Amino acid sequence: MRFQVTIEGMLAVHARHAVFTALGAVEGITRADVELGRAEVELDGPLSESAARAAIHEAIEAAGFRVSDVRTLPRTLPTLEY
Repeated sequence: MRFQVTIEGMLAVHARHAVFTALGAVEGITRADVELGRAEVELDGPLSESAARAAIHEAIEAAGFRVSDVRTLPRTLPTLEY
């Protein structure tokens, strides 16, 4: 599953590290690209979509920031060229 998260309150570069670290504690996260105001998160694991959304939301809020939106993104496969 892939999610795009909109985050409020990220005003400085140290906020990226705080959110990245918080997301690292969520079971099943395999990738997290964090920028000021947003993150793209990829999960593989036993969590349902709603449980994954809740875990992401909880982790970011525990880091001190507010989640204003979580959107599910389509999963993409790598393109092979021959």
